[in-house]
Amino acid sequence: MSFCSFLGGEVFKDHFQPGIYVCAKCGHELFSSRAKYEHSSPWPAFTETVRGDSVAKREERPGALKVTCGKCGNGLGHEFLNDGPKRGQSRF
Repeated sequence: MSFCSFLGGEVFKDHFQPGIYVCAKCGHELFSSRAKYEHSSPWPAFTETVRGDSVAKREERPGALKVTCGKCGNGLGHEFLNDGPKRGQSRF
């Protein structure tokens, strides 16, 4: 399942079938459906990545990290610190 292909809208926001979400540009594994949860944002929401090297992060502002694909650098959005479904979890 390709993740973050902004050209045609985000088709995986309400998609909850088992699988792995990959970078739309290079196919690198990013998130598992096991870490996906419903959220009011217009994009899919995840609590964690598949592996530690799935994404690269850099601070954009306090509480928000800019997230890119760990392999090709494709922009994936943000990690919002402490905005996950449970206390202390982040939201990707």
